[in-house]
Amino acid sequence: MDKVLNQLVEKLQKAYGDRLVSVVLYGSAAAGDHHAKFSDLNILCVLSEITPRELGAGEDMFRWWREKGNPSPLLLTEHELATSTDCFAIEFNDMKRHHRLLLGKDVITPLVVDHSFYRAQVEHDLRAKLLRLRQKASGVLSDSNLLRRLMLDSVSTFCVLFRHALVLHGVDAPSRKREIVEHAREHFGIDPAPFQKLLDIREERLKPRDVEPVALLAAYMQGISVVIDAVDRLEK
Repeated sequence: MDKVLNQLVEKLQKAYGDRLVSVVLYGSAAAGDHHAKFSDLNILCVLSEITPRELGAGEDMFRWWREKGNPSPLLLTEHELATSTDCFAIEFNDMKRHHRLLLGKDVITPLVVDHSFYRAQVEHDLRAKLLRLRQKASGVLSDSNLLRRLMLDSVSTFCVLFRHALVLHGVDAPSRKREIVEHAREHFGIDPAPFQKLLDIREERLKPRDVEPVALLAAYMQGISVVIDAVDRLEK
């Protein structure tokens, strides 16, 4: 992982020169919960300005990065970073909690996150992801492999949102997915089994064919709904 991150930083320096303010690793890799088969390397790239010139300068590099299975780095100016924390409360809370400075100025630690819309964003994202899960599941319900893959691809996101739900309830939530699930069981009363089984499959502790996906989906969606209700009950 470090090798490819070093390569990325070198390419960013070459592309942007003194317009490159900061390069930050965030997400599961920064939190120590990265799984090469399922996790991305998430990068924030802060520039002094962003015009078509900067977009063009990064085109080849971003293509190279995507071909390695990662999303394109987020491009923000310092001004945008400082003024968008209220819109992206979840994302910046995560970055403040776990990030790794790869180059330049530490632009994350000093950020002040406006929590005015934090609860609403957590509930919105939970509901939106559940709706999307249902939509996709309705098209693959008869295909066991695709249905399992759908849940495997989504469980990491739901664990992240569960952690934010716990934070909203005053819980000092951990970053590791299994610990988040256990805390959600303790504080919200979810059945941890479907989440644990999906994590077991991701970590190759359990074979996919040993899990009946339709029953798993039912329990999985029920657990998500329990957390949504817990967030909804908070004072608005």
